[in-house]
Amino acid sequence: MKELLRSTDPTVLAFASALLQGEDIDCFQMDVNMSILEGGIGIFPRRMMVRCADYDEAARVMRDNDVPLGQ
Repeated sequence: MKELLRSTDPTVLAFASALLQGEDIDCFQMDVNMSILEGGIGIFPRRMMVRCADYDEAARVMRDNDVPLGQ
């Protein structure tokens, strides 16, 4: 898996996830438990991962919809 984007904003992650699902690209959010442990103050970013084979298409979908990749 390869990191597609990193963000502390849950709305960006939800939007990105919905866009990827609409394109039939599987994604997985990492660091969700860490962000819950920090109390929701948004210090630790969550990472959205996609398969290496899907990365280029997923990045294109993010660029086409002005989603910041945050890397």
